[in-house]
Amino acid sequence: MKRADDFNQKREHLKELTDEQLERRFWELTEKIVDPLIDLAKKNTTPSIERSVLLRMGFSSIESKAIAEGVLDRGLIAKGAGHVVYKLAKHKEMDIREVGQKLIDGQLWDVAVRLFEGGTK
Repeated sequence: MKRADDFNQKREHLKELTDEQLERRFWELTEKIVDPLIDLAKKNTTPSIERSVLLRMGFSSIESKAIAEGVLDRGLIAKGAGHVVYKLAKHKEMDIREVGQKLIDGQLWDVAVRLFEGGTK
């Protein structure tokens, strides 16, 4: 099967553009493609992404998994697991690792949930 050569027909609307105009058009179209992806990334997360954040905060893979599951189970995933740990540590004036360990042990979850519901205790 031979492909029809329609290059000249398809480029008709572009042939009068300068190099600068073509470049500008390219970046405008690129933004249209990429903007929805950036929006999705800003508004959505996954347990895998949250575990990755916790790993970068110094937690082990096993610790990260336990914390991320706890965040997911309590409906806090949209807040971000790292954010939950950080905000809780700041609220309790504790070290991030210490807070993470307490969460793994099943402690402080009620405080974390209240913090993100707008409470302070």
